[in-house]
Amino acid sequence: MNSLGFRDLVGRVMTDSDFLEELVRNPAAILADYVLSDDERAMVVQALGRMGQAPTAERARAAKAVLMKRWAM
Repeated sequence: MNSLGFRDLVGRVMTDSDFLEELVRNPAAILADYVLSDDERAMVVQALGRMGQAPTAERARAAKAVLMKRWAM
């Protein structure tokens, strides 16, 4: 079985809104399925936390934008 990495995570975030909302609600459970470097994991967690107590949909949109920018680098 191939391990899932950062590009896989971002790809799924871009195409699956339910997955993105679950990632916002429960990042630890979702990220457990991905092999990420410490820097990648920290960046995802930071992106998810940027909006603080904003509604899930707003946090999801903000996180998606950050992750897509990071993936493009």
